[in-house]
Amino acid sequence: MTTAAGDERPIGAPEQLARQLEEVAANVGSVLYGKRDVVRLTLACLAAEGHLLIEDLPGVGKTTLAKALAQTLGLHCRRVQFTADLLPSDLIGAMVLDRERMTPVFHPGPVFTNILLADELNRASPKAQSALLEAMEEGQVSVDGVTRPLPKPFMVIATQNPYDSAGTYPLPFSQRDRFLLRTSIGYPGRQAEDRLLATAGARPRPESLRVIGGATMLKNMAAAVDNVFVAPEVRAYVLDLVQATRNHPSLLFGASPRAGLALLRTASGFAVTAGRDYLRPDDVKAVAEVVLGHRLAVTSSAELGGSTSSSLIGELLANTPVPVRATVAAG
Repeated sequence: MTTAAGDERPIGAPEQLARQLEEVAANVGSVLYGKRDVVRLTLACLAAEGHLLIEDLPGVGKTTLAKALAQTLGLHCRRVQFTADLLPSDLIGAMVLDRERMTPVFHPGPVFTNILLADELNRASPKAQSALLEAMEEGQVSVDGVTRPLPKPFMVIATQNPYDSAGTYPLPFSQRDRFLLRTSIGYPGRQAEDRLLATAGARPRPESLRVIGGATMLKNMAAAVDNVFVAPEVRAYVLDLVQATRNHPSLLFGASPRAGLALLRTASGFAVTAGRDYLRPDDVKAVAEVVLGHRLAVTSSAELGGSTSSSLIGELLANTPVPVRATVAAG
């Protein structure tokens, strides 16, 4: 296959991958109506090898999204309903006695999968919530002093009810920070909801969707994100945004260096879904709120004045100069 001079990447590779991702999005969209933007963000998160936090009300399609994505990409998906009495061992597994050999053996929990749907994560106790930390950060779990790797790829799609819902335990900052991005699905538009009502009972189930992706496609997605070119001007723009959060009087604390890395990687994943192997400032702007929103804390006085992390990020985006030119490597 023809390649550009000095570049081992096949010509047309980003465009071909984008077409495949568009086909994946269309397949998922056949069961989750009118939410193409949410599906694209989810694919960008998966390409960036991150975890997704969905904050929304029950019944808007969170489970459908996770199951449809797993089925389309040929991945194994398991769902855990988080409740107040859930124990860490219910999630990561435990040592049990083998009665035939009279020796303890490890019985893996539902975390040993490719896509873990952690439903209503903030209904579980902090102890159960923290059981996910090592899995999300290191791709492994430790039981009885033995470390066991999780399957690859591994992605957590966690859902949580709004914080003011009864019986919820707000996620600690350290756990929110492990999610690459946070978004919501929201109510469908009228046309999409009318289609949903019209196809009630006839709409395909996520488990019946055809498989489009696979191991090769997933590897190509991750490699494409790693190879996205970031011009110095775009990198400076990311730095400007991150540092602006640290100097804003309405924020208790700003974005951490990990948040800056998350912003850059998610934007790179977003660029890959558009068929590009270079980053634009618009990619950064498109994902800034979903990446930074759950990593910032608004002061009480600003909150009383009606400010939210989303509104403050919008203010920062409006006030931070956007680079007019970003040099793209030739070839």
